[in-house]
Amino acid sequence: MVTAAVAIPLLVGLVGWGPVWLFTGFFLLVTLAALREYFAIVFAGRYRDQLLGVVFGLALALAVVLSDAQSLRFEISSLLLVLFAVHLFMNGTLEERMQRLLWTLLGGLYIGFLVPHWILLFQRPDGRAWVFFVFLVIMGGDTVAYFIGRRFGKKKLAPAISPAKTVAGAWGYIVGGCIVSFVGAWYLFDRFNLFEALGLSLILTCLGQVGDLFESWIKRVFAVKDSGALVSGHGGVLDRLDSLIFPAVFTTAYLRYFHS
Repeated sequence: MVTAAVAIPLLVGLVGWGPVWLFTGFFLLVTLAALREYFAIVFAGRYRDQLLGVVFGLALALAVVLSDAQSLRFEISSLLLVLFAVHLFMNGTLEERMQRLLWTLLGGLYIGFLVPHWILLFQRPDGRAWVFFVFLVIMGGDTVAYFIGRRFGKKKLAPAISPAKTVAGAWGYIVGGCIVSFVGAWYLFDRFNLFEALGLSLILTCLGQVGDLFESWIKRVFAVKDSGALVSGHGGVLDRLDSLIFPAVFTTAYLRYFHS
C-alpha cells in the first residue's frame, strides 16, 4: 500500500509533465531491471549466460528506441546473427546450448523488444494521453478483477499456470477496464469515439490478462513465485510490468495504422 501511494503519484507526474528524455530513461531502466530478473530466473547461477542475455535484450531495446523502421530491421538481424554465432561455441552439449539460445531469444524479444513500445507510444504527439489511457484501462481492470475474483471466483481460469486467477475475475477485469475507458476517453481526448474506446478496452483487458498469464507461465516452469523483490511487497519489476507489455505493443501498432 505504501509503495503504491508513492509510486502512483510519481508515475502520474512522469507521464503528465516529465520530458521525453526522462520517460525514455525511466523505461530503459525498467527494461534493464526486468531483463535482469528474467535471466536470473532462467539461468540461475549461470552468470555468463545472464550477462549475455541482458546485453542482448538491452541492445534490442536501444535499437527499438533509437532506430527508424528500416535500420531497425538491419540492427535486429545483426544482433540475431551475433547471438546465434556465440551460442555455437559456448560450453555444454548441443541440446543445452540450443535450449539456452531459445531462452535468451525469448527474454530478449519478450522484454528487450516489447517493453520499449511504451517509449514509442509516449513519443507520439498525443502520446501522454494514450499512455494514461492504457494505464487506466489495465489498472482499472486489474483492481475490479481482484475484488470480483475474491467475492465470486470459483472456476479457475488457467489452474496449471496461475491457480489464483478465476473466470469471474477475468470478466471483472474486462468490465472494469471498459468502465474506466469511457471515463478516461472522455477526459483525455478532445475527439474520441466511445465505441472505439469500448472496442480498444475489450482488446486491451484481454491482452493484459494474457500478458499476466504469460509471465506466470515462465515462473511456473522454473518454480518461482516472484520475479524478484525490488518492489517492496509487490514482487519484482517484471511482476508489475507483465500485464502492461502486450497492451502497449498493440496500442502502438493500432495507432500507427489507424491514427497516424
